[in-house]
Amino acid sequence: MSAQLQNALPRLRPMREEDVQAVMVVELLNYPFPWTEGILRDCIRVGYSCWVYEADDCIAGYGVLSVGAGEAHILNISIHPEYQGRGLGRELMVHLLDRARDHGADTAFLEVRPSNRVAVQLYESIGFNQAGLRRDYYPAARGREDALIMALAL
Repeated sequence: MSAQLQNALPRLRPMREEDVQAVMVVELLNYPFPWTEGILRDCIRVGYSCWVYEADDCIAGYGVLSVGAGEAHILNISIHPEYQGRGLGRELMVHLLDRARDHGADTAFLEVRPSNRVAVQLYESIGFNQAGLRRDYYPAARGREDALIMALAL
């Protein structure tokens, strides 16, 4: 799979039910406390804006966005480790924010672990600012970790 990932040009497309197992590979590679297949299937079922980066027959990354009452929430975004550092996360974020605008959102929110410095820097470079803090939001190896609440005016 490594050679395929390194040589393939990814394309964005809507996530389908049959993508969930491949998306789970990326989820499990990136998160010690991953989402479940059921959560991903529910996101598709309820009509969230779910997108994948496809490279040949592989999923190189994915993102999930919910929109309602003028607000967008980036629920999850993840890039396969072999694709990280190539700008796909930024492209995916911009795509999700464009979809939020298309659905009439005027503000986008997300939560991120403060320890995930790469993600925090990416979000800040796009224009997100810290809007708050959720104490003990994420499970962690030793208890819980806070979440930064970040917001962006669209």
